[in-house]
Amino acid sequence: MKLLVYGAGVCGTLLAVRMHEAGHDVALLARGERLADLRRHGVRIAEQGSPAVRRVEVPVIDRPAGGYDLIAVVVRTHQVDAVLEALAEVGGDVLFMLSWAAGAQPLGAAIGHERVLLGFPTFGGTMDGDVVRYRAASLLTRLYAMPIGEPDGRTTPRLDRILRTFRDAGVGVRAEPRMDAWLRTHAAFSAPLGQAVDAAGGPQELAGDPDAIRGMIRLMRRNLAAMQRPPVPRGFAALRTLPEGLLVAVLRRFLRSPTAVHSGLSTASPATTAELDRLAEQLGAEV
Repeated sequence: MKLLVYGAGVCGTLLAVRMHEAGHDVALLARGERLADLRRHGVRIAEQGSPAVRRVEVPVIDRPAGGYDLIAVVVRTHQVDAVLEALAEVGGDVLFMLSWAAGAQPLGAAIGHERVLLGFPTFGGTMDGDVVRYRAASLLTRLYAMPIGEPDGRTTPRLDRILRTFRDAGVGVRAEPRMDAWLRTHAAFSAPLGQAVDAAGGPQELAGDPDAIRGMIRLMRRNLAAMQRPPVPRGFAALRTLPEGLLVAVLRRFLRSPTAVHSGLSTASPATTAELDRLAEQLGAEV
């Protein structure tokens, strides 16, 4: 497969490395300081907690060139408009692997509806300077495969081909027939969570403020109640029915866990704020 990974953050870098090491023709597109770092030092990854840093010879580019079998877009929500403009004249199916609550329509209107697939990355890790530090595989990460789907929910030959290619490369993926609803549900939960963490100054700080967690839960519930379609996965419906006190206790425990600390929640930045604002805007548009 000739693959372009558009976005060289944690998830994009790890996907590019995995596919490159499986023998695919992969290019990793980066911009700004990240591009400069990659050109100076190459693609570098390390397991969290390990001093050993590994360099992987993935080609790095600053603009798409020619056509591709697949373009995996792994960027922040507020960066999508610029990506759409860059990909309008570049050939290939486009798999959007990101937080997105606006549906496939605006994506397809920009690059062609027939090109669009939707997904969400489940790679975990953090940036340590120019090194991507990833979480070692666990039973949870093996079970939590990346969902990918056609916007209309069909099972198509290209979806089967992408799933098979990723799996052969050791990338855990699964078909999700309601990918659009999945992304909206995820945003209904993750946007209030991210905003609350950002306002508190970090996940552990938020864990120490039960009143802020209650406000966050109420916003999550409003988001889910306003959705035109039932939540996917269905487990998120529990946010609307479980007692608030129980949810506060569960979320406080999660926010103090290593998973929360290493999930990117603790990385406050203008880019994080811009992404959360765009997601909140998309969620509001559905009401």
